[in-house]
Amino acid sequence: MRACVPLIVAILCSLAWAVEEDPEEPEPFLGLEEEVLEAPASNLYTAPSSCRYRCHEAFDRHQPCHCNARCPEFGNCCKDFESLCGHEGFSYSRDAITKEGLQSISEKIYRADINKAQKEDIILNSQNRILPSETRDQVDRCPEPLFTYVNEKLFSKPTYAAFISLLNNYQRATGRGEHFDGQQLAEQDAFLREVMKTAVMKELYGFLRHQNRYISEQEFVSDLKNMWFGLYSRGNEEEDSSGFEHVFSGEIKKGKVTGFHNWIRFYMQEKEGLVDYYSHIYDGPWDSYPDVLAMQFRWDGYYKEVGSAFIGSSPEFEFALYSLCFIARPGKACQLSLGGYPLAIQTYPWDKSTYGNGKKYIATAYVVSSTR
Repeated sequence: MRACVPLIVAILCSLAWAVEEDPEEPEPFLGLEEEVLEAPASNLYTAPSSCRYRCHEAFDRHQPCHCNARCPEFGNCCKDFESLCGHEGFSYSRDAITKEGLQSISEKIYRADINKAQKEDIILNSQNRILPSETRDQVDRCPEPLFTYVNEKLFSKPTYAAFISLLNNYQRATGRGEHFDGQQLAEQDAFLREVMKTAVMKELYGFLRHQNRYISEQEFVSDLKNMWFGLYSRGNEEEDSSGFEHVFSGEIKKGKVTGFHNWIRFYMQEKEGLVDYYSHIYDGPWDSYPDVLAMQFRWDGYYKEVGSAFIGSSPEFEFALYSLCFIARPGKACQLSLGGYPLAIQTYPWDKSTYGNGKKYIATAYVVSSTR
């Protein structure tokens, strides 16, 4: 019997700017890959209710729960099946999503993003770059806005319009429960319908189906809805947050900005005078859009120490990459490639609530590195 043992390696030592944005959120898992090692004989015994050292074992009706590839179908998996057996070897080794596979599909998604901004659509004024050690100073070193010009005709494109309609559906303060009315639920469905029409999401679904993650587009869309719009508890009250709210819209927790990783949201809030751009510590190597910027800013009185975001990407592009990384590398740095440049995205599963068979909501997703 073989077991998956995480190999912890310090990969962020050369990426000093990629600090943890919220010390109360789960610590990032620093292993890029899981290394399959032979389990010592003394470790082969495990609790009967766990999948540790039991991934893909043959069905045994005497076991109280199971860890084989078909246990999700029968609803009799052990509670830790998804975390121990459900990724990097989803059912069998042939289904594993490799680093090379991630790089290949991310390049295809990058090329398929026909709705992204063109060079003439955005004029960015990044101004002063600071050192990572200065991010906590909360000093405004940029007197002018980040965005000098954005061609707002972009926002009339179906996926942009559907995305923007979602941004005002949330209370940004954690600890206050979210409640969606019929129209807001319809807006979630409309967004999913629009993004699924795009070449970006068709590439992603085709890849994941080939990897045996989903058997139908309907199953995939249902999972995306729960993954991104399902509510979980981030504060004292139940159901006060969601992956979409955190990543794209932004939240305030204990007097600090958390999440808020979307350029469209940033531009619209800056235009309204609610965002004050302070500085940046990283500007990506791309000479076209999408690009990556790691910045400091104040949002309606609350400070964001390091907020990384794609610039000029379409909503479906970000939605696809973050979903890919959450499915393929939950809780890990997800190594991708865009236009020949390496890039990593960190996601975090959130344990306070689950959907489906032990799957966890996406808690945060953000770009952690990009180097030549």
